[in-house]
Amino acid sequence: MTPTAEKVEIADGGHEVVRGPVVARAQWAWRVRPSSVTLKLVMAVTGVVFALFVLVHMIGNLKVYLGAEHFDEYAHWLRTLFEPFLPYEGMLWIFRVVLASCLIAHVGSAVLLTGRAHRARGRFRRKGLGLRSFTARTMLVSGLVLLLFIIFHILDLTVGARPFASDSFEDATRTTSYAYDNLIASFERPAVGAFYLLAMAVLGAHLMHGLWTAVNDLGITGQRLRQVCVAIGGVLALAVMVGNMTIPIAVWTGVVS
Repeated sequence: MTPTAEKVEIADGGHEVVRGPVVARAQWAWRVRPSSVTLKLVMAVTGVVFALFVLVHMIGNLKVYLGAEHFDEYAHWLRTLFEPFLPYEGMLWIFRVVLASCLIAHVGSAVLLTGRAHRARGRFRRKGLGLRSFTARTMLVSGLVLLLFIIFHILDLTVGARPFASDSFEDATRTTSYAYDNLIASFERPAVGAFYLLAMAVLGAHLMHGLWTAVNDLGITGQRLRQVCVAIGGVLALAVMVGNMTIPIAVWTGVVS
């Protein structure tokens, strides 16, 4: 039996063509699903958001070198930001919702793009493509490592859930923060400090390649502008990695105690 045809009018020519329902459904599915270009743009934009966040977060973390009073005041300030316009921890929850939304979009786009790339490549792999290719091919793995680190980091220093947090973890109150003591107690555990150093190394590599890719995906074509953006991305990734790495080392060596 011949499948029932449907008429679709072409707007520019005023002609009618007959298409089968299978073709029509395929074209509808193509229009509905996000294109690879769209997914890459989502990853680029959310990646830039994460890069700016980890930079600001690293700068805040370095306040630990100013001593317990300054670090605890900074942690308390984050919770009371824009009060009384916003409730206690209101701004923090806005940050969390925005970052969680970006994380879902970023991870979802990465999974879809990786699946499409595997289907397009088939069972053949290109070899001998150098370090940049290696970082590109391991972006999903490094992303999963960072996701696990984020979960652990939240349970350790934000929620204080056992056994992830130290035994001496204390929750912040409306008037007092114990962020400094909680951080020291956490990094005094060798396994936690080592995991943090590993995660920062992975973060540096992930940021380095991710920001380089974002420059391409965001359509930055001018040679001089591209070079500047790539250089800024590399400096940012290196600064975040090294800056954060110094903290557990400072705790181990007694510089911060």
